[in-house]
Amino acid sequence: MKVSVFAMPTIPATLKERKALRPIGRNTERYQMMLEEVREIAVLADELGYDAFSTTEHHLHSEGGEVMPDPITLYADLAVRTQNIHFYPMSIVPTAGDPIRIAESIALLDQLTKGRVGATFARGYQKRWIQILSQGGSTSLVDADSDVRNREVYNEHIDVILKAWTQDSWDHDGKHYQVPFPYGEGIKGFGGVDWTRDFGSEDEVDGDGVIRKIGVTPPPYQRPYPPIWVPYTVSPASMIAAAKRGFTCIATESRPESFRAHAQAYQAAAQEQGRDLKLGELFGATRSVCIGETREEAFEMAVRTAAYEWHNYFNKFGFTEMWRTAEDDPNTPLSFPDEAALAKRLIETRQLLCGTVDDVRRQMEELHTCHAGPGEEEGQLDWMVWQFFQQGTVPLDVQKRQLELFAEKVLPAVR
Repeated sequence: MKVSVFAMPTIPATLKERKALRPIGRNTERYQMMLEEVREIAVLADELGYDAFSTTEHHLHSEGGEVMPDPITLYADLAVRTQNIHFYPMSIVPTAGDPIRIAESIALLDQLTKGRVGATFARGYQKRWIQILSQGGSTSLVDADSDVRNREVYNEHIDVILKAWTQDSWDHDGKHYQVPFPYGEGIKGFGGVDWTRDFGSEDEVDGDGVIRKIGVTPPPYQRPYPPIWVPYTVSPASMIAAAKRGFTCIATESRPESFRAHAQAYQAAAQEQGRDLKLGELFGATRSVCIGETREEAFEMAVRTAAYEWHNYFNKFGFTEMWRTAEDDPNTPLSFPDEAALAKRLIETRQLLCGTVDDVRRQMEELHTCHAGPGEEEGQLDWMVWQFFQQGTVPLDVQKRQLELFAEKVLPAVR
């Protein structure tokens, strides 16, 4: 199993400090503290042999959480400080950006790092910035119709990105995107048409000097293109679409029976496309990890890190519904009285791997097999994405110790 350390760049601060220093996301001194933490854990992850490093892409987070609007630029900084680790944004949102510019920036970083880049694409869920950046054109995330449009735009923009990466010249006549624009007319009056005719791709210009196709530079260093991940939380349609395209699916679902069923559904969808995959191949899981000398110590960290973030922020978007159990009232939205109660549920549903080294090692081994029961096929999960909620919530030396313990005491059991 390969592991990516996934930080959601968070400005180190208590809730009291966030209020006193509001808007802390625009506080340069604290932002620099966050950058230094991210740099140090990325360098240490590289030295410890982790396979990848990830961060979110989010915008307008004046409150100081997930304050990373451009992970590709960040990775250019981290790449020169590291040797082997790969970089996977979690995630680029094509519905709120131009697909050609996205293709260019990822391909350029791939060239700069000579293949240490993956691409992760998601549909997005935060109305505040998606509606503004897309100006309502891609998705407004307001109703069911906008969700359908969001998926349409997402799929079409992925098609455009793949064309940009794999074809020397191409056009695109889509519902939401055209190349050239306008597609039927082409681009007339381009001053460099003779230069393009002589030195560009042979079919970029037609006989009348009209631009009919384009070529995007640079191509990716990895051919045909970098590995692609598709994360999903509650939409099986995203998982099935990923399987059909041959992309790696990263699941937040953690309840063992449901997670295994999703891995099997992905395997079956890939098989329908003629790809015979082993259970867990091109599949991954997002999980949090807290290791302590004792279970009590690990639980205390869980309350301060993963449960703190889920309770105080992500719960506001309804994400804790993913950890509903049969005992919960189906007619009432799932909620928890405090971080400790939520931490217990995260552990119970296997979203949080928590305990001593031996406990976490055992939990990782179960995850690696896709939670195989007696007599069931043991899977071999490709990826575990560690939601590293320690960044920004506990001291840096504590963050580093967690990375060291996991790399030295847990990972060897699933490698």
